[in-house]
Amino acid sequence: MKAEHKELMKARRRNIRLTLAYDGTAYHGFQRQTPPVVVVQNILEEKLELVFGDTIELSASGRTDAGVHAHGQVVNFFTDGTIPIDRVCRALNSILPDDIVVTEAAEADRDFSALHSAKRKTYIYRIITGEVPCPFERNTAWYIRRRLDIDAMRRALSLLIGTHDYSAFRAAGGAPMSPVRTMDRADIEKEGRIITMTFRSDGFLYHMVRNIVGTVVDVGLGVKTPERFGEIIASLDRQQASATAPACGLYLENVEY
Repeated sequence: MKAEHKELMKARRRNIRLTLAYDGTAYHGFQRQTPPVVVVQNILEEKLELVFGDTIELSASGRTDAGVHAHGQVVNFFTDGTIPIDRVCRALNSILPDDIVVTEAAEADRDFSALHSAKRKTYIYRIITGEVPCPFERNTAWYIRRRLDIDAMRRALSLLIGTHDYSAFRAAGGAPMSPVRTMDRADIEKEGRIITMTFRSDGFLYHMVRNIVGTVVDVGLGVKTPERFGEIIASLDRQQASATAPACGLYLENVEY
């Protein structure tokens, strides 16, 4: 929510928490922007105002960039609206576009903040491999024709576990914050043509997951070794890591509080 409106919003009677799933293909990210730029937050706030009958300024667990998806984005907002909580999901989903769905609604404590109360987040990244692209996955996974060495990728990912300075995977332009993060999950699974990488941490830097994935894929292609991947982490130098992976394969999977 806007800083200048924070006290006004928090004076309202209810603090509502929502969990969202959305296909980010058609949106220029989640975070509020000036129309005609189309983003998830603007659309959601517009529909919330219709359901709750007052102006809405929500707070989200974090922004997702253009083309990035979510299974478990969390938002909260303050309202004086009286609609019962058990009717919120149906009411919103009946007027939201088909690519945005509210999966859960709950009354939250007064001090709950989707952004500031978050303890850990999980992102997944999907890759589809094989000689022929899949037209149904073109907006939901990164297509790579060449074979990837999953064992080498797994060894590289294991080096991310623990507390590290992730400056080597930090893109310019993000919010100022410490680059030190603690990651307790970084693994990879392959099922058929689909490769899924999962990352869970107490926080992520701007484009951090996509920069990691781009570099790990180079390990899978034999361009870099797992040992070189470890050297890149230690270098703290973004220039030594690989290109940023496409947005289409990234999903905000879950937020823990």
